[in-house]
Amino acid sequence: VQLQASGGGLVQAGGSLRLTCEASGFEMDYYGVGWYRQAPGKEREGVGCVSGGGDSTYYADSVKGRFTISLDVAKSTMYLQMNNLRPEDTANYYCATVITCEVPVEFQYWGQGTLVTVSS
Repeated sequence: VQLQASGGGLVQAGGSLRLTCEASGFEMDYYGVGWYRQAPGKEREGVGCVSGGGDSTYYADSVKGRFTISLDVAKSTMYLQMNNLRPEDTANYYCATVITCEVPVEFQYWGQGTLVTVSS
């Protein structure tokens, strides 16, 4: 299983970014996938996930209504559309497979992250 996140960068508060996760080694339509983030000196925070088959989704309260996860199963690619970004969204973002897409979200495999920096 391999996952690679990309698309991070520097953006002003209120702006948008779309992160991309390229996955391989598993069938994305059968396994849950999601995103988590970790800011310096802080604990990992689950951002959101989609269950295998897309039956259910979960978003952390801190991003609900601003972030959206989407999948392109044919390309084994997952996206995280982030709108109305806030300085507190600054973190390294990682894409991962999930064992269960329900609180508490259990992440299983992940790759290198991509840094998102939101300036005020």
